[in-house]
Amino acid sequence: MRTDSGTGTRGGARRAATRQKLYEAAVTLIAEQGFSSTTVEEIAERAGVAKGTVYYNFASKTELFEELLKHGVDLLSGELREASRTAAERGGGRVDELDAMIRAGLLFIDRYPAFTQLYVAELWRTGRAWQDTLMVSRARAVAVVEEVLRRGVDEGEFSAEIDVQLTAAALTGMVLVAALDWKAFQAERSLDEVHAALSLLIQGRVGGDGRCR
Repeated sequence: MRTDSGTGTRGGARRAATRQKLYEAAVTLIAEQGFSSTTVEEIAERAGVAKGTVYYNFASKTELFEELLKHGVDLLSGELREASRTAAERGGGRVDELDAMIRAGLLFIDRYPAFTQLYVAELWRTGRAWQDTLMVSRARAVAVVEEVLRRGVDEGEFSAEIDVQLTAAALTGMVLVAALDWKAFQAERSLDEVHAALSLLIQGRVGGDGRCR
């Protein structure tokens, strides 16, 4: 809560900055050596804070990782939504909004490759303490794409036969997998090249003659 002196605001900003450092340290270490092998001491050292600072902000390493996953997916969801809004304000159609979100997703993954690797890996694991949180966060990200698809169907830009839920999940997965493949095996490609290739798919122009299908 903000106070007249601004102390509360400054304290909140400091805590947010500290938590961000802990997120970054944790995601880097866990990507390098796995969750079980990463200690709280290592996270604190990498973040440049005391061990007690970790426990001041998070009750445990598990809670830190759970909040890390939630934080990262929330960031992604926000960037997808902003890309959609900007494309709409520029007068683009729903397909342009989807294309803008593809680029935003690629930019996010380019900026946070370690987080993306962890996120995709955790989607396939079961029995984790943070599984429910991860599923809820994933649903929020996919819902941003679903929203644009539903509007496109309602407005007649997309076929009414589209399975909105499955298509949204497929588009989200396409960007994640393509970006990870890009980073791991085709690093010589630029982000623009990868976006252009995925853009052809979203525009429905995969055929050799380049015509929409």
